[in-house]
Amino acid sequence: MERKIYIIFLLLIITIGNLYSQNNKSIYTAYVSNQMDLWKTAMDSIESGGELTDARYLELLNYYYGYTAWCIDQKNYKDAEKYIEKSEDIIEKLEKRNYEMSSLYSYKSALIGYEIALSQYKAPFIGKKSIRYANESVKTDSSNPMGYIQLGNIEYYTPGLFGGSKEEALVYYMRALDLMEKDTIWLRNNWNYLNLLVNIINTYTELEEYDKAKEYCIKALQIEPEFDWVKNNLYPNLHGKR
Repeated sequence: MERKIYIIFLLLIITIGNLYSQNNKSIYTAYVSNQMDLWKTAMDSIESGGELTDARYLELLNYYYGYTAWCIDQKNYKDAEKYIEKSEDIIEKLEKRNYEMSSLYSYKSALIGYEIALSQYKAPFIGKKSIRYANESVKTDSSNPMGYIQLGNIEYYTPGLFGGSKEEALVYYMRALDLMEKDTIWLRNNWNYLNLLVNIINTYTELEEYDKAKEYCIKALQIEPEFDWVKNNLYPNLHGKR
């Protein structure tokens, strides 16, 4: 009888694990194919799946983080604000349990960046908080690439007149890339890894180092040949540039 219960329990774990894996694969597929309706469907599936573990909340927070950026890019500010609020709720929940604080600091940094994107007049008032949270992320766990990504984003998106530097952004992005490539969890069906490569491509392009930008386009397509944004946009736009 005990063995039967154990087998049922084991099958339940495998089923739940496969479900989570499918959601992760769905997010990855949505990112690669630029089908954000699939991304939202995957998030909705997680939200409606009952009580979540802390790890699952953190995963959902990562998906909110990516989806919010897309909403801002599409000028869908209403949904961007909605997912910022959802993200803040998760962060508050996980902070109370002191769960994965390095990651939480990185997302807090990103959310401030999103607020500035929605209301640029806020930059002088809250911009330093974004930098502080990103630094706190790195200080809390120097092996977590997400903090370095936020530091890179801050440098990339801050105008040079106000201290931003594409060169410094690249330093942070490369540090994040090195950390990701040392840990396979970031390399397996993980949209964050591909997105970091896009950040690097864009930064090299801004710096007019087109050969390096092409090199990272090729790298991205070797990893994921069907990566729509690189295959049909970034890489073709570099043709003929030297």
